[in-house]
Amino acid sequence: MAVGVDIGGSHITAALVDLENRSIIENTWRRERVNSKGAAEDIITAWAAVINEVTKEAAIDNMVIGIGMPGPFDYELGISKMLNQDKYDALFNLNVKELLAAKLNISPKNIQFINDAGCFLQGEGFSGAAREFKRAIGLTLGTGLGSATYDGHLAKDADRWCAPFKNSIAEDYISTRWFVKRYEEISGQTVKDVKALCELEEQDERVKGIFQEFAANLAAFLVPFVQEENPEVIVLGGNIANASPLFLPALILQLAAHHIHIPVRIAMLGESAAIIGAASVWFGETVNA
Repeated sequence: MAVGVDIGGSHITAALVDLENRSIIENTWRRERVNSKGAAEDIITAWAAVINEVTKEAAIDNMVIGIGMPGPFDYELGISKMLNQDKYDALFNLNVKELLAAKLNISPKNIQFINDAGCFLQGEGFSGAAREFKRAIGLTLGTGLGSATYDGHLAKDADRWCAPFKNSIAEDYISTRWFVKRYEEISGQTVKDVKALCELEEQDERVKGIFQEFAANLAAFLVPFVQEENPEVIVLGGNIANASPLFLPALILQLAAHHIHIPVRIAMLGESAAIIGAASVWFGETVNA
């Protein structure tokens, strides 16, 4: 077993993960708000409290912890490099691994960090939509555009949200704000998000056209990504992926036109992906007490 932890800008989520069954252990899930602008001691104490809560009934000797952490961060040494990111400034240049280990009364060797942007695909590769594949790329489609690569062992942030695209960057065309802006341009009306847009599909024929346009943008973004990384599967997650029936068939056709015939899978694990992904860095590893 391992504890999987997802550190967000304003919260910590953690759960105990059974690495053999590749699943979260029932009733161990915890999520708490954290003041990311607070003092270092307060942040570490808050994180430790949640991890202790997750493990309090597990009675496991030599507990190991995998943590999905936003960057910039020295993942090997456990030192935060975040500064002027509107979060965790107090941790800048501190050894988070050692501070947290001391607070939890465990060895620093029992804590590993992974980039949070890769955690979703790490989880899907270990236990979800990309489990039977050795190489994958993944996108989280939502407020922003997340991208990651997976080599069968470790997922990494591909950081393609800011790739030059059309007359701007990729995220301006592959995100919730593009849908909201495009619908307003076409209809003169505003919608809150992609879910609200989907609800208009039956009564407004233009919605289908917007999703077709999105599929074309997504394909144009994916083609060079696939050509560079040569994955066996593409995994799509995030809130926009919930609307996949409206754009996936067109996306597959567009990719096929560029001789790309690999499967496109919708992420299976939801919020659990990051937790399972973080914990999975301990799969097959042993730690000496």
